Amino acid sequence: MKTFYSEYREGSSYKKVACNVCGADSCKCIMRGDHHVFVRCNHCRLVFQNPQPLMCDLKNRYTYDYFEYEISNEKNFFGLMKLGLKDIGFDDIRPTDFSGGGRFLDIGCATGMLLDYMRAKGWNVSGVDICRESAEYGIAKRGLDIYIGSLHEARFDDSFFSIVHFSHLIEHVTDPRGLLEEVYRILEPGGYAIVTTPNIGGFQARLFGKEWRSAIPDHLYLFTKPTLSRLCGEVGFTVVRHITWGGLAVGTVPLWIKKPVDTLAKKFGFGDVMLFLVKKPAAALHGDTGRLSPPPVPE
Repeated sequence: MKTFYSEYREGSSYKKVACNVCGADSCKCIMRGDHHVFVRCNHCRLVFQNPQPLMCDLKNRYTYDYFEYEISNEKNFFGLMKLGLKDIGFDDIRPTDFSGGGRFLDIGCATGMLLDYMRAKGWNVSGVDICRESAEYGIAKRGLDIYIGSLHEARFDDSFFSIVHFSHLIEHVTDPRGLLEEVYRILEPGGYAIVTTPNIGGFQARLFGKEWRSAIPDHLYLFTKPTLSRLCGEVGFTVVRHITWGGLAVGTVPLWIKKPVDTLAKKFGFGDVMLFLVKKPAAALHGDTGRLSPPPVPE
């Protein structure tokens, strides 16, 4: 079963792009859908859509239908995020370990269930989400501080946050490198970013090919552990730990097969989803990405 994605809209605009990791423009088509094409970079092996929809069209995908999907699945998503955070050792990190009492940002925070949980654990929380309906729900129902728009549009101060978390977001953006650079800028030295995304190097992706549940029009980039590690390192992060989980999706095989495959996928790192814990070096200087002030808001 495919992950939820928005329907194709007539009149959508697309553009050719170079590889976001290595900058090369040499690639090979590996998967083709009705209105999208995935290619693999011939140099670094990054998989991405090419051509890609423009940001002005992408914004229109995350409306009320997406909110309904988020609200109906929020408990399940929250449970998975909690398990992932526990597995990478986040439970050992305390707000008091950081200056400012520990500031936690969730990008793509949806209805804010994770933020509500983190606030109860003592973190000073903020969120960002491009889906107005989801963000307004979190603001109204949970009293959360959520910026409606993109991370770049929020224009947070340098070195402001202790933790920046984004789950199943980096594959949706037009510029993953730019996203990570902005996360690096707003993290305090010694702060952590937590990145969760589908793993196209995993067992399910290899087994199902173009029918893989994450090979959808809304996913512009599909990372492997090597491509995401390289991109994080080039931005300036140190990869502290990474894990994967999910051997086979629910409903694809009997439960007695799924359980041992899931266990093996987690143990040997060929799971369907991967989570990276990365750190901004404690010795990082203010503005050391070359951005001494918030960057211009992308058009």
